Amino acid sequence: MRRRIAGGGVSTMLALLPFTATPASTVTPASTVTLASTVTLASTVTPSPRPGPGDVPVLLVPGWLDTGRDLAALRIRLLGAGWPSDWVETVTFAEPTGSNRDHADELAVAIGGLMARTGAEEVDVVAHSMGGLATRWYLRSMETPPVRRVVFMASPHRGTLSAHLAWGGGREEMMPDSPFLDTLNAEAPSPSGVEAMTIRTRVDTHIVPGESATLPGVEDHELCCPTHAGLLRDEEAFRLILRFLERE
Repeated sequence: MRRRIAGGGVSTMLALLPFTATPASTVTPASTVTLASTVTLASTVTPSPRPGPGDVPVLLVPGWLDTGRDLAALRIRLLGAGWPSDWVETVTFAEPTGSNRDHADELAVAIGGLMARTGAEEVDVVAHSMGGLATRWYLRSMETPPVRRVVFMASPHRGTLSAHLAWGGGREEMMPDSPFLDTLNAEAPSPSGVEAMTIRTRVDTHIVPGESATLPGVEDHELCCPTHAGLLRDEEAFRLILRFLERE
């Protein structure tokens, strides 16, 4: 089996706003998809060979206001651990502060494109912050979602008080007891056949209360003590992700 872990953080959290985006990195991800209303799938590209038994492509999903650049450190570590470059894709939503319902539609396009390019029948998803809500909305919208495993990193599953300082379509949806969250949480955290795990940090000032980053009956890991954005660069968080994605 492959696996070599390559470290390296490439993004820094802005301090004054919740779910803040990080500055542009000096490292540009080699496989970043920017989604807009007109997206075409590169279905004519020759699929890459599978890198090993049990391995599937990985889609990285950003949080509120973030883009694919904010996921660069995590992507680089996955590549260093053995994933081919075209098997790890990041998403940049057309409207990073927009509705999770719209983001879920964009995820459907991204997942379909990733599967078409690699020839895979399913993908794994690692979603940070509000990106976890879009991922859950996507999962509930599919009768049989082509997702094997999903990691939720500091996602406000039951809302967060810091949403009062946010804006865009995602603001109201992240409010505690919002109709969006009530609908989302009326069903199982993930569909049958989709394994899930949550990772959170003890000092998260973006997800308030911190327990909102957990899901009932789902494996949970609380770390001490990266920041909300720092989870994307944290070595222990990556070890948990790697172990989960490689689990037989």
